[in-house]
Amino acid sequence: MLGKTAGGLYWMFRFLERGENTARLVEAGFRIALTRSNDAASEWRSLLTSAGVSAGYKAKYDQFTAAQVVDYLLRDTTNPSSVISVTEKARTNARMVRTALTTEVWEAVNENWMGLKELLKRPVKETDLPAILGEIRRQNALVRGAVSGTMLRTDIYDFIQLGTSIERADNTARIIDVKYYTLLPSTSFVGSPLDNVQWETILRSVSAHRSFRWLNNTEMTSSNVAEFLILDARFPRSLSFACGTIDQNLGFLAKEYGTTPQSHQMIAAQREKLRRHTISTIFDEGLHQFITDFIRENNAIGQQIEQDYRFNG
Repeated sequence: MLGKTAGGLYWMFRFLERGENTARLVEAGFRIALTRSNDAASEWRSLLTSAGVSAGYKAKYDQFTAAQVVDYLLRDTTNPSSVISVTEKARTNARMVRTALTTEVWEAVNENWMGLKELLKRPVKETDLPAILGEIRRQNALVRGAVSGTMLRTDIYDFIQLGTSIERADNTARIIDVKYYTLLPSTSFVGSPLDNVQWETILRSVSAHRSFRWLNNTEMTSSNVAEFLILDARFPRSLSFACGTIDQNLGFLAKEYGTTPQSHQMIAAQREKLRRHTISTIFDEGLHQFITDFIRENNAIGQQIEQDYRFNG
């Protein structure tokens, strides 16, 4: 496959996943802000930090209000990571690699773009926010369903999965970081009813609440939830699951192309690091530090995939 085509597929699905996860991040922030009415501005500020767009926001606004942050993250075209921006980029990439996609996948991506363009053409009212965030997730689920049901399991599918999984790992890590890096107003709240409510909100933001309850009859604690989202390879949005998917699809490419470039070694090292850890060792190291390191290493793997498969050449 041409590197340009591989890159188009990879980034098309990174952008789609980023749009959905930005919506999930907004949902987490919105729900948590409701429990912190005395300091909602700090929650919206932390949300922008976790999304990696705080510099652009500060260049435009001098306050952190719900309306401004939601608008910037969902529909501001000057924000390259807003939902509307990345959805348009995904559609542009889909047009570029149109011959590599089934009709069903192309139509799902195109309808996603047209639907969200209509949905986000005006500022979102707070009362409408949950429904709009749900629609963003639903549209992306339709694209994933079209991919799952109609695409051959070839190198095309592998690059789709790599883009999705690299982005999903990054975003799940950032959602966890929202909770532990800047969320609690004081360490005295750890283990409190407020702490548990906020962890429950994090689970709901990654569609993990029911799955967590199926597997855990114990109390919802920071340790149990973090272990589930980081180390449980049964949950499709966990860091461990995403790394396993990246490793698997790079393995398929190695067999297809008869070569094992550096990105394969990097993901193997990342998986081994996760296997060595327990949630106790992660908390001893410091959850924020662990997540920060994971995000950096995951991004490095993504960049190495681009080099190894010559996306720009």
